[in-house]
Amino acid sequence: MTGPTSPSTAHDEPRRSKTLTSTPQIRYRELLVTSPWLRENRAITADTGWSTTATTGAFSGALLVSALIGIPVGRVLDHRGPRAVMTTGSVLGVIAILLVARAPNLTIFTAAWLLAGVAMAATFYQPAFAALTRWWGEDRVRALTVVTLAGGLASTVFAPLTALLVEYLGWRTTYAVLAVFLAAITIPVHAFALRGPWPPAPSHPTRQVDGSRSVARSRPFLLLAAAFTLNGFAMYAVVIALVPLLMERGASAAAAAWALGLGGAGQTLGRTLYSSLVRRTGVATRTVALIGLSAATTALLGAIHGPIPLLIALAVVAGMVRGNLTLLQATAVTERWGAAHYGRFSGLLAAPVTVASALSPFVGAALAAELGGYPTLFAVLATVSVLAAVIDAGASRKRRISGN
Repeated sequence: MTGPTSPSTAHDEPRRSKTLTSTPQIRYRELLVTSPWLRENRAITADTGWSTTATTGAFSGALLVSALIGIPVGRVLDHRGPRAVMTTGSVLGVIAILLVARAPNLTIFTAAWLLAGVAMAATFYQPAFAALTRWWGEDRVRALTVVTLAGGLASTVFAPLTALLVEYLGWRTTYAVLAVFLAAITIPVHAFALRGPWPPAPSHPTRQVDGSRSVARSRPFLLLAAAFTLNGFAMYAVVIALVPLLMERGASAAAAAWALGLGGAGQTLGRTLYSSLVRRTGVATRTVALIGLSAATTALLGAIHGPIPLLIALAVVAGMVRGNLTLLQATAVTERWGAAHYGRFSGLLAAPVTVASALSPFVGAALAAELGGYPTLFAVLATVSVLAAVIDAGASRKRRISGN
């Protein structure tokens, strides 16, 4: 195990790692599960008269802002560490959620979500991944797995809790309660538990890079970004379209909702298997295989008509693949170019994926209508993932050639 680079960081490593393990799920639930993509949006539109398209567009705008801001945030993380970034992001998150709760009109509502996008860039998985990658060194996969497991388990806790609060308190009061919870937990935790020196960037004798600009503009990096973006678009579109697909197959709304929830549980289960996968496969083989499995599960969901329990089982398997893909992207930079510029490189890789996730609900719904239904949409999305796997294979080949 390669740990932190100094005795002081070695002493603080468990405490800081627990901090990053305990807080992402809180931020994730408060800023995402209460988003206009989920059931709370019905309460918002019913209360305000704003259109579903407008409220969903506000949250999609937050994701776009998060993608853009994530790149400079990555540079700051590389040089200064997570404390200032994540503390500031938590403060902005509180302000944004309170503004959402009090928004008197759609303009303020949208502006509040755009501010939340800045908070997302500073507090979601990417900053936590950057910090853990630096602190844990070669043992980073274990730390990253723990953080993503905590985030996945939080879905089980906060989704029904948020729905219950909306039912009894209304959406505005629910947002206000969650903002208070965010302020009470994440601001002091980030401000006080992430203190201490930021260790210097590690070097690796076989992964030296001439400069971050040359890598970011290289063909292997751009091809990898394209592969992740295409597969990310397909993956997020599948999640959004799963419920209507199953209902077209004859499932009840309750059964379709269970399939979606069990798919989330599958993500958590899948992440527990990633360390074993790392030990048994190389990065190139692992990347192509996981993207290929994503294509296969998408194609099967679109092609198989039933029975419904079989489709639910496929949704769980698809979730397991998604869980592994989260960790695959989290480790993509270090396994190819080392950790010295992890924040910047991961921000650049994540930005187009985040944009794709913001656009996928709109594009997916439009394609489903144009193609005549969700089964055909899933066939198209599977093809997109196949293309992503082919592109990644090309990226791996280019990297091997340039390495030689």
